[in-house]
Amino acid sequence: MIQIKDLHKNYGKHQVLKNINVELERGMVAGLIGQNGTGKTTLIKSILGLTQFQKGDILVEGVSVKAGPEYRNNIGYMAQMGRYPENMNIAQLFDMMKKIRTIDKRDEELYEKFQLQKIAHQNLGQLSGGTIQKVSAALAFLFNPDILILDEPTAGLDPIASEILKEKIIKESTKKLILITSHILNDLDEIASHALFLQEGSLLFFEHIKSLKEKSGHQKLGKTIAEIMLERELKK
Repeated sequence: MIQIKDLHKNYGKHQVLKNINVELERGMVAGLIGQNGTGKTTLIKSILGLTQFQKGDILVEGVSVKAGPEYRNNIGYMAQMGRYPENMNIAQLFDMMKKIRTIDKRDEELYEKFQLQKIAHQNLGQLSGGTIQKVSAALAFLFNPDILILDEPTAGLDPIASEILKEKIIKESTKKLILITSHILNDLDEIASHALFLQEGSLLFFEHIKSLKEKSGHQKLGKTIAEIMLERELKK
């Protein structure tokens, strides 16, 4: 569903992404992992057409992101920190989005499970960070997209809301392509099928998590990743 081919991205003289090649398919929950500054956010922005890259291409369902913004109609995006008009309330925000994207087949499960209808009258500027995360998650799933890109989705959520979101991701995982960035490897351990690891702008590996664990002999993703990184450091 998403093909990234020979992708290079520079900010001035600083090369942020270096020759990224990867294919992401329906049925995958791909965890995008890496230290801060490794290019994860830039890669997401490149997929979403929010930044231009110098070389290579990204195809979404066979269409280049350079061809225009229409491909984004089938992507649900949850930013790490959602920003919305502060004087608008939750109900007004969702009504506005439904008018902009006239799609009949909606998915309002998260809106209901997060009980946003009970606080729909509250202005977005008055909401806590965790509640804004709930709004962002509900919006990402609302139009039942085939592709979901979730940036640190459980950050700031209370334990109950976090479990609700993880259960939703697992429920939808066989029908969609889901790309998730997260520093919480325990969460990815529960929901991700593949690990996509960036280091200094390069794709270090893209592999099924089960295969990675079998090679390392560890049951936890965190220990598996730590061992892989230690082995690579020792080989330098």
